[in-house]
Amino acid sequence: MLTDGKLLPLFGGSRTGSTVGRVVLAVLGLLLLIRSNPLTVIPAGHVGVKDFFGIVSPRVLEPGVRLVLPFTKVVKMSVRTQELKEIAEVPSKEGLIMDLEVSLLYRLDATRAPEVYRTVGEMYREVVVVPQFRSAIREITASYEAKALYSAERERIAQEIFQLFRKLTAERGVVAEQVLLRKIGLPPVVANAIQEKLRREQEAEQMKFILLKEQQEAERKRIEAQGIADFQRIVSQGISQQLLEWKGIEATEKLAASPNAKIVIIGNPKTGLPVILSAEK
Repeated sequence: MLTDGKLLPLFGGSRTGSTVGRVVLAVLGLLLLIRSNPLTVIPAGHVGVKDFFGIVSPRVLEPGVRLVLPFTKVVKMSVRTQELKEIAEVPSKEGLIMDLEVSLLYRLDATRAPEVYRTVGEMYREVVVVPQFRSAIREITASYEAKALYSAERERIAQEIFQLFRKLTAERGVVAEQVLLRKIGLPPVVANAIQEKLRREQEAEQMKFILLKEQQEAERKRIEAQGIADFQRIVSQGISQQLLEWKGIEATEKLAASPNAKIVIIGNPKTGLPVILSAEK
């Protein structure tokens, strides 16, 4: 304000105006300091990306209390393992449409979080992960027949989806951990036909096992019969007429020595041994 050609201070006298001005500036500075808090807390399982008026720092903030420049925006991004459940209608090699429920376990590469934020943004899940995962599922299942999902190849299909997804997202800062096939749905007619075919194949394998078991049992009996025949042949070859007569003599001696009453008839025309008849009734 000009008075009599002199410039008067805005806040009264010169000393008072200077004091008030400093107070106002201090209050404004304090408000700005509070508004742009230089302290930030990064939760566990997260990293902080520093955005200073559009300039993204390549260095991330680790979990804990961190000091940053005033007016710096800190974006907190999770690096924990996350699950993406996808339910999709996918084609098989023969053209059948299957309802497939698949889970993907993935996480953000902490060292590449600034690049992901700068090139994709905080919604990288919807922009990168989901579409690439769907693409990998359809591409792999289209090269297999529907029955493969009901056989031992199921794990192989999951592994191929995992490998393809990892290849598609390796340069986008996403780390794939595992792919799980959770549920498979086919048209009822097709599902019943596949199950019936698998049942018949199992029955055929079971019949092969039974036939093999019967063959082994027949072979065992043949070997047993051959062993008995060999035993009888060896025994018959070792028995002679002289041996039989000698055994008859031994038996006659034992009977003669017996205290029981008996009748002995001498002169058996076949063996020459006496015929012994017991006298007891």
